[in-house]
Amino acid sequence: MILIEWLPVSSFVHTRRGGQSGGRAVVAFLSLFLAFGYLRNRPAIRLVSDQVRDFQISWRYLAFHLLAMSAFLETSALPMQGTDRGFLAILLDFAWYSSGICAIVLSGFIFLTPRLWRALLRGTGNLWVYAAAGGAFAWSFVKVSWGWWNNPSVMPVTDATFNLVRLFLRPFVPALIVDRATLSIGSPTFAVSIGDACSGVEGAGLMLTFSVIWLWLFRRECRFPRAFLVIPASIALIFLLNAVRIVALILIGNAGAPAIAQGGFHSQAGWIAFNVVALGCAFVAPRLTWLGRDGVTAVQSPAETNPTVPYLLPFASILAAGMLSRAASARFEWLYPLRFAAACVALWICRRGYKGLSWRINWEAPLAGAAVFVAWLALDRGPHPDNGISSGLAALAPAGRVAWLVIRTIAAVITVPVAEELAFRGFLLRRFVSSDFGAVDFRRYTWFSVAASSLLFGVLHGGHWVAGTLAGLIYAGVTIRRGNLGDAVVAHSTTNAFLAAMVLTRGNWYLW
Repeated sequence: MILIEWLPVSSFVHTRRGGQSGGRAVVAFLSLFLAFGYLRNRPAIRLVSDQVRDFQISWRYLAFHLLAMSAFLETSALPMQGTDRGFLAILLDFAWYSSGICAIVLSGFIFLTPRLWRALLRGTGNLWVYAAAGGAFAWSFVKVSWGWWNNPSVMPVTDATFNLVRLFLRPFVPALIVDRATLSIGSPTFAVSIGDACSGVEGAGLMLTFSVIWLWLFRRECRFPRAFLVIPASIALIFLLNAVRIVALILIGNAGAPAIAQGGFHSQAGWIAFNVVALGCAFVAPRLTWLGRDGVTAVQSPAETNPTVPYLLPFASILAAGMLSRAASARFEWLYPLRFAAACVALWICRRGYKGLSWRINWEAPLAGAAVFVAWLALDRGPHPDNGISSGLAALAPAGRVAWLVIRTIAAVITVPVAEELAFRGFLLRRFVSSDFGAVDFRRYTWFSVAASSLLFGVLHGGHWVAGTLAGLIYAGVTIRRGNLGDAVVAHSTTNAFLAAMVLTRGNWYLW
């Protein structure tokens, strides 16, 4: 819910009332609590997770959440009262904060009842205290450390960020404009000045807090003093990603989307990077025998403990990577290979979860895929708006154009069919039959499970939702016929292969 609302809301909601500072503390707290809660208190989280299996989405709390979010957006649209902090300004600030907090709390109740939230807090003990202290420290450290930026005493840090951005930008922006005196860098059409908020100091402070707390909580499992290397390694990685974030921001603005660059991407990309690095360190470090003590069992990955992860993680990874790549694009999604890479990584992580699946194919599967292709074209009535692929490819160098098309085709024929069939036929088709979907044979179905999973698959394809729903019905049919998910993957891959051939040979870019 929060993920869906994040980009459109953050693109126009201002933070001058202090929401930015409060947001840092909240995100730091949630990141620390969720990461350490899973790693340190897995039994309690597992117990709550078992109770959630049969829990249905609360439509009542969803309605309340939408009301609170509407109030938040309305108060955000009202003008600030300037320096006059009278009763009206105080009342407006109170309504802004109250509606925003209520929207966040109610979004949690959509998926977990208040009783389950209480059980989760009790089961994790004093972890919330550590997380709150860590969030408060990170927030206060950042506020103080911002004053160091561009100070003579830390000039090497300033130069490091500026030089990294210049190094990464040069291959993409030939006419690069660089002004070290004002810390300005960019293209003739879009440039930025790297200030304290973009310096990377904030991420370094957050990672320092995270890694110190992680070492303290897992001190019995770590081998010291070498475990202390986690601290500089995580700080260096987040510092590097901050430079990548600034480069992406400039490229977005240079591509003709300054509103995206200065809005949601500018305000949220840093938090995305922090969460990726923090969670990556939390899950990777325990598995490094060089850092852990002998005899300490490595932490199991979610793919090994949660049966839904192998079916949903590849699809979720593609969606998440798609949000990032679209955020860094104007019309042409030049970072589409990020989706392919995310799917490959997720499939590799979850590879053990697919051992029980049958991938044997039958001659009927390619025929079903070909039938979907014919139906897809027959149901296509247009119009076909320009999606920017043709002009975007024309602007690339020949090598880049070929590489993009090769990766886009491989993704369409291999990773996308596998990820989508795991999610819609492997998970949803059986989840609508029973909460214990893993025990449901692929031949077992209900008309509701077939219709609902196919309709959701159709909605995924936007304006092609009718053809997408029909495709979902056919893919479900070939899955049920022999009880084999591999048939659906092959059928889906065949459809996408024919569509890719149409795109590459006839230039029908709208099919992508």
